Amino acid sequence: MRILLVEDDQVLRDVMVQSLGDAGHRVDVAETVEQAEHLWRVQPFDAVLLDLNLPLSGAAHAGLGSGLRALRSARARGDRTPVLVLTARNRTEERIAGLDAGADDYLGKPFDLAEVEARLRALVRRTQGTDDLVQVGELQLDRRARRLGRAGQPMDLPAREFEVLWELMTPVGRVVSKRELSDKLSELDEALGDNALEAFISRLRKKLQGSGAHIRTLRGLGYVLEAGVDRAS
Repeated sequence: MRILLVEDDQVLRDVMVQSLGDAGHRVDVAETVEQAEHLWRVQPFDAVLLDLNLPLSGAAHAGLGSGLRALRSARARGDRTPVLVLTARNRTEERIAGLDAGADDYLGKPFDLAEVEARLRALVRRTQGTDDLVQVGELQLDRRARRLGRAGQPMDLPAREFEVLWELMTPVGRVVSKRELSDKLSELDEALGDNALEAFISRLRKKLQGSGAHIRTLRGLGYVLEAGVDRAS
């Protein structure tokens, strides 16, 4: 998953980035309300981890802002990205405010990093209609373990190719546009071009041959992963 982490505590932020990165996620970070609003607008995410008490940028805005501002702004423009609010322990009013503003779940601090991962998976399952275990032909995806297999055997792929299949299986049968794939796989300062994306798709098609799963191109729409006999794409 590509995750936006909005947290101003550097120690906690670094620990979470390391933990989520080790689990195979791509994490972009924001430390202020303004940074969160900017990144949330320009980059699509699978989920947002949102602290509510955030600093505002600039001397003219000294003091604390609120992650609720970024959340309300996103919901007002129709953004339905799943949001897990991070709150101070026992601050019931913060949890209520976050849920009322459009958050999908909340987690009190301090928290266990394994629980963060589990709650993120649950949010994505609910919002995208996915399961932790998915199979298409002989191709199997275990979201919990972030592993791909083929006919019960491990299938090791480079990170970008793995992410392409993850998107195409979230959920299976969903048409994913080139723009969406490019946005999810690009770095913030370097866009993934069409040629590079098509190269990933081409390599994956070869690796999926005979698996009972194939990637079909829908002209002008994007790509879709389907079960069945391989055919011209």
